[in-house]
Amino acid sequence: MATHDDDDEVENSKAPLLEHLIELRNRLIYSVVALLIAFGVCYMFAEDIFGFLVEPLAKVLGHDKRLIYTGLTEAFFTYVKVSFYAALFISFPIIASQLYMFVAPGLYRNERKAFMPFLIATPFLFVLGAALAYYFVFPLAWGFFAGFQTTGSETSMAIELEAKVDQYLSLVLALIFAFGLAFQLPVALSLLVRAGLVSAEALAKKRRFAIVIVFLAAAVMTPPDLISQCSLAVPLLILYEISIFIARRIERARAEREKAEEAELAATLADKDDSGA
Repeated sequence: MATHDDDDEVENSKAPLLEHLIELRNRLIYSVVALLIAFGVCYMFAEDIFGFLVEPLAKVLGHDKRLIYTGLTEAFFTYVKVSFYAALFISFPIIASQLYMFVAPGLYRNERKAFMPFLIATPFLFVLGAALAYYFVFPLAWGFFAGFQTTGSETSMAIELEAKVDQYLSLVLALIFAFGLAFQLPVALSLLVRAGLVSAEALAKKRRFAIVIVFLAAAVMTPPDLISQCSLAVPLLILYEISIFIARRIERARAEREKAEEAELAATLADKDDSGA
């Protein structure tokens, strides 16, 4: 039969859960508000943002530069999509900080210190990958695709590029996010090492398989030309080697920390033995 103490224990267990749910709701509200504000600002400059994204193609096409849209609402929703992704990019630091503030109270001090570098490295690596795609891959890829245009002759018809607004934007965003996410490789591998799921030795031994997987991923995520594929594969291999270096440092720091804890425990036991004697 349930007692009054049992009822108090159940109520006390409900209270922290309710507090966590309220905290989660507040963090989500802050994140959504930041995203909506950023979206409103970005929509005001949607044409400028889209102009920035289309600049590599404009340089390739030269005097023939233009994009078309065949659906009545296509251009409008293109600007909406541009504004949303730009807002997501701008508000990411706020969203990430809200997530960190929700998780941080449940972490130890050393865990919070270990988590901060990953929080900083994630947007930096994403921007690095996106910049590589925009400034290096796009000019090469668009030049490759635009090279299939022909002026035609008496026996054949001309082939001209008439790029659509939404298709161009979808391709650009897909490549930017593919490069940005691919550059998260050191963060992902470092977290796996810190969780004890993989080791630096295992990463080093699987290097040959990693090279094959990286080139296959580059072939899938980039346009079908060798330069674009290598421009993604080579940096990823460099990042893989950096991940091995970081993994070794993490394991070395973990071993030193465990050794210090064992020494402290041994000293504590020795003091108890001396006091007992």
